[in-house]
Amino acid sequence: MDHEVTRRRVLLRLLGGAAAAACASSAAAGENPPPFGGERHQFTVVRPERMVPPVPITRLDGETATFYAFRNKVVLVNFWATWCPACRTELPSLDRLQQVAGGTDLQVIAVSLDVQGPAVVAPYVRKLNIRHLEIYLDPEGRVVRAANNDNPGVPFGRYGMPISYIVDPAGRIAGYLVGDADWTSDGARRLLAYYAGRRNG
Repeated sequence: MDHEVTRRRVLLRLLGGAAAAACASSAAAGENPPPFGGERHQFTVVRPERMVPPVPITRLDGETATFYAFRNKVVLVNFWATWCPACRTELPSLDRLQQVAGGTDLQVIAVSLDVQGPAVVAPYVRKLNIRHLEIYLDPEGRVVRAANNDNPGVPFGRYGMPISYIVDPAGRIAGYLVGDADWTSDGARRLLAYYAGRRNG
């Protein structure tokens, strides 16, 4: 228990100190998350929440994993593509977030939907100088589905591009944000800290 509390405090410190701790207290009390959004959209809470099933995802280097590997962390999952102009702006922000706050308690991953796979994704990532963000591939749509596809085996819905989901430390899909956003901003850090506070919730 003491180890879990220490890990939570480390993340809260990285995500913004006293303000983040206040958000974590709100999470424990069951209140709504703090507002956060981009230029056109706000973070949308998913109700009812559901667990991410053990769908395999493939990393850019060919290794596979499931979301169970990220259990006990807040996971920010970004779905993007090389043909998406807003993704070019957002990916460096996500890379900085992973560099500054990623680790034991927070994991940021970016899942490419490019059907050409590594042939187009690898050079694109190198060109943007993405060095800290874990890149995954989903050309077959096993992890994210179109908004009008109600396949329960595919955990995430795509309502626009890019789209980012937060998965809480228990593995529950908490909510999503359509469009690009500055994930290194104070508002983003408060939102992530709120879900970090749900570790034992």
